[in-house]
Amino acid sequence: MSTAWLLLLAAGLLEVVWAIGLKYTAGFSRLLPSAITIAAMIGSVWLLALALKSIPVGTGYAVWTGIGVIGTAILGMVLFAEPATFARIACIALIVTGIFGLKLVSVNG
Repeated sequence: MSTAWLLLLAAGLLEVVWAIGLKYTAGFSRLLPSAITIAAMIGSVWLLALALKSIPVGTGYAVWTGIGVIGTAILGMVLFAEPATFARIACIALIVTGIFGLKLVSVNG
């Protein structure tokens, strides 16, 4: 896996951190969760920007948001007892399939 794809993976994981972090900030009224969330936001976008130097923007953005969606949906089920229905899990699996598909057909694979 190239450095750009590793940067994109890290950016996506930081997106999960800030998306979940939003729940803990209580509308940005709690200092530590807010600071962690904002730092993760900045880091996520910065790493995405670095990855997009080599990865096509459409592919990179789709993969970045896909990682965020998958991670946030799974953690929502684990941490916040959100429904883990067959339909939700099937839809998450489709997103995973799409991410792998984009990686496979990417020009700089």
